[in-house]
Amino acid sequence: MDKFGKVLRVNLTTGTIGIESLCEKTMKEFIGGRGYATKVLYDEVPAGTDPLSPQNKLIFANGPLTGKGAPSAGRYMVVTKSPLTGCIASSNSGGFWGAELARAGWFMVILEGKAPKPTYLWINDDKVELRNADAVWGKDSHASTDALLDDVGDSKAKVTCIGPAGERLSKLAAIMNDKNRAAGRSGVGAVMGSKNLKAVVVKGSARPYVENQDEMKAVLAGAMEKLKTNPVTSQGLPTYGTAVLVNIINQLGGYPKNNWQGAYFPEADTQSGETLAKDFLTKRYSCFGCPIGCGRVTRVGDREGEGPEYETIFAFGVCCGVERLEPIIEANYLCNEYGLDTISAGVTIAAAMELYEKGFIRKEELEGGPELRFGNEEAITYWTKKMGLVEGLGRKLAEGSYRLCEMYGHPEFSMTVKKQEMPAYDGRAIQGIGLNYATSNRGGCHVRGYTISPEVLGLPEKLDPVDISTKPTWVMIFQNLTAAIDASGMCLFTSFALGADDYAAFLKAATGLDFDGAAVLQAGDRIWNIERMFNLREGLDPTNADTLPDRLLKEPIPDGPSKGMVSRLPEMLPEYYKARGWDVKGLPTDTKLRELALK
Repeated sequence: MDKFGKVLRVNLTTGTIGIESLCEKTMKEFIGGRGYATKVLYDEVPAGTDPLSPQNKLIFANGPLTGKGAPSAGRYMVVTKSPLTGCIASSNSGGFWGAELARAGWFMVILEGKAPKPTYLWINDDKVELRNADAVWGKDSHASTDALLDDVGDSKAKVTCIGPAGERLSKLAAIMNDKNRAAGRSGVGAVMGSKNLKAVVVKGSARPYVENQDEMKAVLAGAMEKLKTNPVTSQGLPTYGTAVLVNIINQLGGYPKNNWQGAYFPEADTQSGETLAKDFLTKRYSCFGCPIGCGRVTRVGDREGEGPEYETIFAFGVCCGVERLEPIIEANYLCNEYGLDTISAGVTIAAAMELYEKGFIRKEELEGGPELRFGNEEAITYWTKKMGLVEGLGRKLAEGSYRLCEMYGHPEFSMTVKKQEMPAYDGRAIQGIGLNYATSNRGGCHVRGYTISPEVLGLPEKLDPVDISTKPTWVMIFQNLTAAIDASGMCLFTSFALGADDYAAFLKAATGLDFDGAAVLQAGDRIWNIERMFNLREGLDPTNADTLPDRLLKEPIPDGPSKGMVSRLPEMLPEYYKARGWDVKGLPTDTKLRELALK
């Protein structure tokens, strides 16, 4: 097996399959995963490329730790140009697919062109072939996975695929692996659908290469001790999953209600992680090599599935004014089957509800469907189906809330940054996360700089969520660290207990390259800056893009513990640019780019 793994390049137009080696210099500078793939995309996809054209590329990329014994190191990235935002898309997923790709000896799969008919890629160790996917085109992700495993004749193979939303080019389409794990954000599933690529099925039989096994075991022992003694990774997440945050964030007054018209939900406990565990949980789910086990397997009636996560409960619950968990869980199941990003899907329905209640979407446009009113349980499941099938009014919903609200002349109702829907923390109540949303390279996103950790959970130290004095520096550091973790193949949740030195030690043991904590953070800085360069090249104007919806900047929270607060983004943004070494307009300076060897 190649030391780092090989690169598989597939031209879907011609059917050509090629094998390439990784560049050790690029590995050291960009680590892998999100970093290495972004460098490839930046170098190979010209500015102005239509995201849904054959000229765009879709890259699946592991990190150098994926599948190699580090805790929670089963992650892979999907990197492409986003049809939702026009910016960089880099969506992360767990489960077992990434580790299986590593077992097959592959580090990265670069997909180019467009297949002439529905196709799937079958990777069986070093045997690679394109196969006809007519029989599964149109099927949901669950049915497709079962059928493809039958087709390859190996039930232990792993499948990543799109559902109907991706086939029909919804800008909210996710790529699903292991049935219920999602590379969810930025419309990556639509790019896959635009290439007539239904799935990538992989089976591996080798043990991924580790440079120093003894060193890896020693580093693992120390990291496991930290994970076992950290209250979030050893108690909160295993017991209640990510939905442990529902009551915590609501009690702070930062739980966005009715499309961000409020930030406090008195009925929040009805949809909390505690209630989910008590009434619906059947078992925990752990991704490859994960000691945390935050995944939830739930049952509602005769339906069993995975989820919902905290973000999904927010999006279909409080954001849509829906209280009970049953319809939220059902909407989550539907998103997994149709292949939809649950955050963008739920928040888009919430925007539609506001448009409807204020008279801009007319009743006749619903064509007999349930009314789009806050609190209507039937609406969230019905319109999720329509969105997944891209039918009727669902065709407009499938474009995302920014385009939907723009169609009706009211973009101010779209709770997006760079046209991507914001997740479940109100940036008025929690100032650092608002700055993170505004500056995120992929638009509204919490996991690209999760300052909820210090601002709310007190890790690695407790920060006042309202105080802004140190937030620009904290946001920058968390963004850099997250970029490096994504590039490594480990899960972000390990950062509740681990720091840059721990990730460096794992990387050094696995690759033999001379990583330390400073090098890890610099690689994250480099990844962040090349993503920024990609976006600037695509026409992003920081003056208009590095911002939040006016609702967060100008409308104080109306009630609850954070009543009266607005985001203080205008005060934080100049300090953030300064901390990054950018100019006052948010452009990376020549000095900064030279420091990072990007110029």
